[in-house]
Amino acid sequence: MPARENRMPSLSGYRTDLDYSYAPGIFPSMECLLARPDCVRRVLLHSGAVGREGIEKLTARAREIGVRVEEADRALARISGKENCYAAAVFGKFSDRLDPDEPQVLLHQPGDSGNVGTILRTALGLGVRDVALVRPCVDLFDPRTVRASMGSLFRLRVRVYDSFEAYREEMGDRMYYPFMLDASVPLGEALEKGVPRRRTLIFGNEGRGLPPEFSKVGQPVRIPSNDLVDSLNLAIAAGIGLYAFLDKEGGKA
Repeated sequence: MPARENRMPSLSGYRTDLDYSYAPGIFPSMECLLARPDCVRRVLLHSGAVGREGIEKLTARAREIGVRVEEADRALARISGKENCYAAAVFGKFSDRLDPDEPQVLLHQPGDSGNVGTILRTALGLGVRDVALVRPCVDLFDPRTVRASMGSLFRLRVRVYDSFEAYREEMGDRMYYPFMLDASVPLGEALEKGVPRRRTLIFGNEGRGLPPEFSKVGQPVRIPSNDLVDSLNLAIAAGIGLYAFLDKEGGKA
């Protein structure tokens, strides 16, 4: 298959206003090529990448789908901020339609790329393929988010909404589980009432949590803990919640 002709300006560091982004790293790049081939515009390789594990497979996959491969040491350093980034896929940004009949995760105004990337990876591993974010929030396509997800971003259905109300209007009737420190119902007690397939686990900002009005949305729940810590890290809380619901559903990932 001939290489695609992709008219793009000279590559620079990532900016939110660009219509494309980067998947830095060999594994995230491969995930992009495998799961979102129509979005890939280029593959960048470091001159020192020859012989590294996965490079031959990455190059072969790029040629298979007709994507240009080029040596770009300086661009990779700008993109990743590191000297040892050996590959990156350049891909067009995308927005998916979420499946209203499937379990979902909603992140309300998250502010940390690492947390969001980790949650994306955890969601995929625990069988939840639909993830929504509510603005203002971290840039889903920031290379730091992409890398933290280890490419899981490309195998999920993802969408960013201007408000929770916009998300709720689009998704319709389903069960909502806001995770809140002051929720009166412990997670285990909520699970005993049954686990509907059409459900959304809602997690708030790392510092602020969810706004008080979420206490009137669906079934607010809390993760029980002792008084030695005031709260759990967002990514850890999301992992606990995702696993608890999966386990109650019978472990069907």
